[in-house]
Amino acid sequence: MLELPGNKLEYAVASVEKTRGGILDGKTIIFLGSSVTEGAGSCGESFVDYLKHKDGVATIKEAVSGTTLVTIDDNSYIPRMKSIDTSIKADAFVCQLSTNDATQGLPLGAVCDSFDCEDFDTTTIAGAIEYILSYAKDTWKCPVVFYTGTRYDSEEYGKMVALLWKIQKKWNCGVIDLWNDTELNNITRKQRDLYMNDGIHPTRAGYLKWWLPKIENYLENLMMNPDHL
Repeated sequence: MLELPGNKLEYAVASVEKTRGGILDGKTIIFLGSSVTEGAGSCGESFVDYLKHKDGVATIKEAVSGTTLVTIDDNSYIPRMKSIDTSIKADAFVCQLSTNDATQGLPLGAVCDSFDCEDFDTTTIAGAIEYILSYAKDTWKCPVVFYTGTRYDSEEYGKMVALLWKIQKKWNCGVIDLWNDTELNNITRKQRDLYMNDGIHPTRAGYLKWWLPKIENYLENLMMNPDHL
């Protein structure tokens, strides 16, 4: 993994200059996800770690590779979310729209009429997303944001992104939509070779130079206007 150009030490978290004193400095943000949040293609360093080192974010990084939104075992999103300290004074909760649900062909489900956790079918993607939204909002009393991956060859993941936007209309949650970001996805082959380990996982350079500015900008705006997602 270190032999990849995008994972050179010049892109490592420790090599990045700290820019403390900004809007994100001192903010506490919980991150829930799988391999993209963990940094599986970038030596264990994801955008979460850059936010911590560069911007001074107090991060809680609950990320396990290969896990799903849909509850299939104790490593799935919801059981791990429930292990996070409920007393944390969080400024935001950020959840990855996991690609593993698409890869495994797990059922999409449908948006529920209810806002009650007990009514959500967490064996479906829709039900799991709604459960996470409900639990996180009720537990940490902070804005909840989902983020997607950038574009890759997956009709199933595209359907998940479309579903997420339907859920957003119901819950008024935040969405960092990297999948539909034309500017972000309009890169050269040379850039893609630098920024990506494979179709799904960014390298260190991919997080730092490609994803991080978009995520920083979104979170900065959220911190300034938490009630206006």
